[in-house]
Order: sequence, then C-alpha cells, then structure tokens
Amino acid sequence: MDLGARLPRYADLRALLAAEAAGEPALAQARELVLRAARSPASADLRIVCVGVNYAERNEEYQDASERPKYPSLFMRAPDSLVAHGATILRPPESAQLDYEGEIAIVIGKGGRRIPAERAREHVAGLTIVNEGTIRDWLRHGKFNVTQGKNFAASGAIGPWIVTEDECPDFGDMRLATRVNGELRQQDSTRRMMFPLAELIRYISTFMVLKPGDVIATGTPTGAGARFDPPRWLVPGDTVEVEVDGIGVLSNTVADEAA
Repeated sequence: MDLGARLPRYADLRALLAAEAAGEPALAQARELVLRAARSPASADLRIVCVGVNYAERNEEYQDASERPKYPSLFMRAPDSLVAHGATILRPPESAQLDYEGEIAIVIGKGGRRIPAERAREHVAGLTIVNEGTIRDWLRHGKFNVTQGKNFAASGAIGPWIVTEDECPDFGDMRLATRVNGELRQQDSTRRMMFPLAELIRYISTFMVLKPGDVIATGTPTGAGARFDPPRWLVPGDTVEVEVDGIGVLSNTVADEAA
C-alpha cells in the first residue's frame, strides 16, 4: 500500500512521525489505512545506527578473552544498503562472503537528546526487523572500522512493516529467529541483550540528537554463517527469513549483483 498517496498531508515517514510527536493522531490514521501492511519506505536522509555484539554469546564468539563490554559498539549504515521485504538481496562480485544477521530495529518517533532510559519508550514510534547483511572479508579491510563490509548496496533488508509501540507490550522479552531455506540458524530473546533497547536509546542520544524516523538496529544473536566450520555463506537462490514475535517475518531471496 502506498501510504504517501493516502496521507498526502505527510510528505514521508519522518514528517508523519514528527506530526505524531507534536500531538497529531498521525500514527492512528496510518494504522487505520494500512492495517500493518505498509512496506518500510526508503529515504535518502534516513539514519541507521547499528549495534554490534549485543548478545553475551556473540562476545564469546570472538574468542579473544575480552570482558563484557561497558558500552555498545556502534556503526552506521547507508539507506541504499537495505532493500524492502520481498526484494532481492544482492551478493556483490567483489566477495562470496555474504552473511545474514537477524535483528530487531527501533524506529524513533519523538526526537531528543540525552534521553533517560526510563523515558526511552516515549520516543519510540515502533519496531521493525532488519537483516543486517554483511560482507565478512570486507569487515577486515580497515583496522578500526567495519563500515566497508556493512554498506554494500542492497546487501541487507528491512521490513516488512513497522509495528507501533503500543502493540509491543514487552520490549524486554521479544523472541527472534533467523532461517535460511527453512533451517533455523539464529534464535534468542531481547531479555539476553547486554544493552537493552531503552539503554541503547539513552546511550546513543547522549552524543547525537535522535530525530523522527531514525532507525536503531539492536544487534544480532549467535549463529551467523561466519561462525560455522566451514562458514556457510549465502548464495544465489537462498531465502532468508527473520521472524520476531509480535512483528512478523522479513523474507528475502539472494541473487548475484550484475558485475
């Protein structure tokens, strides 16, 4: 459903969320129109903040004897690195190491700076799902960053829709599962996160002003393809499904990008 055509008063998702934060019943109008069926729109100015290593077992996967981190690990993704639900994820010609990472994502509704954790939920418009696709060998090109491997065009996905905050009663125990061709690869719950959703909003808003429409991808559990022996990379024809209780299923197929 084209939400913009049915709510022309709001130019895009950011405008709709800003109106809601200002007291207009914008989300209620959208909910009545789309009945949870609106695809996540792409936006050139969308900001996507990603959290790395946010489940305890993920920290142990690195086998570097490091202690539990004191602060979240963060990086940014470009909007064109993610496609919509049902669209094709592309494996680039530069690498065969395309991997999946199922994640829950926060969509900010009310902007702010230095948001206390106990007020964080007031700033959430809703939740969606991200397959935070990664080109593994390109993560190691730089000494201090993962930007290259996280930003190949169309290497991940977001969707299938945004479930509004009021429909997610318990942020502290949401279950996530990732399947490749029907095989369960990842399974965990937000209750096992090292940095819960509210704490992520508090921490990130300390150094940046969160704005309506910003997305925070909250980290992936253990079980990505890189952790198998040998690694199990995605190949053309694969179908990746990320399911989150209360949100739905994000599903995408894989194809080779034209060289």
